[in-house]
Amino acid sequence: MDRESLTAEYLGRVTGSGAKAAELVGRLPESEMLAAFYKGTFLSRPVFLGHAERVRAFEDVRHVMDALSSLPDKLFGGDFAAFARAAGLSEPQVAAVVRGRGPAMTRQARADLFVQDGGFKLLEFNMGSSIGGMDNADLARGLLEHPLLARFAADHHLGYVDTLREQVNNVLVESGFAPGDRPVVALADWPSYFDNEIRYMRQLALRWRELGLDAHPCHVGQLEVRGGRVWLEDKPVDIVFRTFAISQITEAPELLDPLLDAVQRGEVKMFTPLDTAAYASKGALEMLSDEANHGLFTEEQRTSAARLLPWTRVVRPGQVTLENGERADLFDHAVEHRRELVLKPTSLYGNRGVVLGWTPELTDREWRAGLDAALDTPHVLQRRVRPTPELFPDENGELKPWNLLWGMFSVVNGYGGANVRATAAELGDVVMNRAHGIHSGPALTELSAPAE
Repeated sequence: MDRESLTAEYLGRVTGSGAKAAELVGRLPESEMLAAFYKGTFLSRPVFLGHAERVRAFEDVRHVMDALSSLPDKLFGGDFAAFARAAGLSEPQVAAVVRGRGPAMTRQARADLFVQDGGFKLLEFNMGSSIGGMDNADLARGLLEHPLLARFAADHHLGYVDTLREQVNNVLVESGFAPGDRPVVALADWPSYFDNEIRYMRQLALRWRELGLDAHPCHVGQLEVRGGRVWLEDKPVDIVFRTFAISQITEAPELLDPLLDAVQRGEVKMFTPLDTAAYASKGALEMLSDEANHGLFTEEQRTSAARLLPWTRVVRPGQVTLENGERADLFDHAVEHRRELVLKPTSLYGNRGVVLGWTPELTDREWRAGLDAALDTPHVLQRRVRPTPELFPDENGELKPWNLLWGMFSVVNGYGGANVRATAAELGDVVMNRAHGIHSGPALTELSAPAE
């Protein structure tokens, strides 16, 4: 079966039973860990994927990730600093990622995708240790406590990947530890963000301890380098798991210098290395989207990129090639077709600085001003992708449409599960954030191909 047929059958069972959102969500709001992260905003059902469509979607994600990992060598002759600059990082950030580069690009990533015309389209990669939603298996377990969903999942052999367990495996494998080593992990945020995140970090550390990491929440300013080790109070630290982003370190880069020196001396591991900021940049995706670079990649990578990536270009004066092969001035095209474009900073996270060209309140003058301002800091223009709404039971048991942003996780072992974030379709095509009432839920997929 596929996403549409599984969804239709499940919704038929829900409406036939008269089940309402609060009943279907069950005990999820009682979870302290989930409440700390999701603030009680849960979708009333999971989303579904058939086996074949899940396999193809993740193969596309994997091929695009492989192409991303090859960019420093194929486009810049191995000069990672040049790659990071071209991806849109500032000079202080370039210096940090060069010092904090890992031996290989991490496999821990979340591809953010819309479904459009039956297929997935990639908006961006969130890559590295700071990505959210890896506790989505807890959402799946909570929803599956309802017998209606449990029966449906059993009937169709639906399940999920325990992404949190895979995250722990990622930390061990990419940091050079084996299962059972139980390394001491400093779960480290940036000082100015720590107070807002400590509640969730404490809960996450408890879960990690159950799964094999001796984890302790802190902020970077609490770590001390001495005697050939990194210390958190009286604990020698084996791995610093960073939850801070590259854009945050510019507040006080001197805080990170001793830690980066310790990493370079081999006194501690950092998960994930800072180089993820360059690979995850929208500027890096633009390099894949640019047809001038297509000949550098394998046929599989080109096919997956063509299927997955919307047209994306760095904002700079001059001519660009459109999807139909025509040439056009970028600014003229952007002004004329703004309702089909979105303006994005290359390296900010959490939808910061994103301007949707189709926003009703946005004037032509404001859009032009945004384009002009984008010349001063790295930005891309990306073709609009229209999400396909799906129906969810509400508090009265009625089916209401929501726009979905899928998150598909990559892990060391391959496919790492999926989740969704959603906003009510009545709001229109808006940025997915808490200001627009974002809700979250897990994905259930067919565990294997159905028997012929």
